[in-house]
Amino acid sequence: MSKVVYAIVEHDGGWAYKLADVFSEPFPSREMALAAAKAAAAEQQVGGDDEEISFQDQSGLWHYEHADGGDRPEAIVEDQ
Repeated sequence: MSKVVYAIVEHDGGWAYKLADVFSEPFPSREMALAAAKAAAAEQQVGGDDEEISFQDQSGLWHYEHADGGDRPEAIVEDQ
């Protein structure tokens, strides 16, 4: 199982949660950012239906895959 980590950080004059190199919108308090990160992490773990997906890579080649709706990552929130 893969794992995603939401980190609580200072950002843009407030607080945000960060996943890899992507920041959420800023929140006025650390507590609000933490609550939003926990909600996002919970949503990340909700399974869905199996789907057939397609996407185009940088070279223009199309890829077609089957996505298992129950294959969800473990999502955690780090507040250091």
